[in-house]
Amino acid sequence: MAGKDYYNILGVSKTASDEEIKSAYRKLAKKYHPDLNPNNPEAGEKLKEVNEAYAVLSDKQKRANYDQFGSADGMGQGFGGSGFSGFEGFSGGFGGFGGFEDIINNMFGGGSSRRSSGPARVDGNDLQTRIELTFEESALGTKKTIHLTRYETCDACKGTGAKNGTEYETCKTCNGSGRMKVTQNTLFGRMMTETVCTDCGGTGKKIKTRCEKCSGRGQVKTSKD
Repeated sequence: MAGKDYYNILGVSKTASDEEIKSAYRKLAKKYHPDLNPNNPEAGEKLKEVNEAYAVLSDKQKRANYDQFGSADGMGQGFGGSGFSGFEGFSGGFGGFGGFEDIINNMFGGGSSRRSSGPARVDGNDLQTRIELTFEESALGTKKTIHLTRYETCDACKGTGAKNGTEYETCKTCNGSGRMKVTQNTLFGRMMTETVCTDCGGTGKKIKTRCEKCSGRGQVKTSKD
């Protein structure tokens, strides 16, 4: 990427705001999209440069490094360094962008797309869904209605699973503790262990009459747009 002027590629000044950079990128991404330039092989290379410039200037840390050192990687790389690696796999069409995911994440506020090696943590009320976007929708923005399904506390029984929220009694097996002791004969003699009460599932209560709305589960499935 020796000597590349990313600001010039996007047609913005060095003091351009994030919104100005995003707006310039969207216009150029549409202008050079391969589907709109089937007979212009140079459009693919232009789009590659535009994406490369946006990937750097839309990331605050990369932009700061670029402004100070001339490289998104910071000091030590410079214009003669290893270069920007996100687009090495570009093959002239949309499907070849190695760094396209970075670009879309940055465009919509997702920041870096580097993934943790462990599973993603989902907090109590967080919901996740997958939406498919076309290239133009990703670049130019769009609005979509999504359909979500989740479980909510049953209002009829207040989450107890019992009719009217009162039709339950203390579990006689564990005396309401939700735990029970189990004695087993082993090679080392009799051993006593404590486990979850199998009669009440650890709740300490036994439902006498199940809630008709949630069938005793304490939760109901709801769907919202």
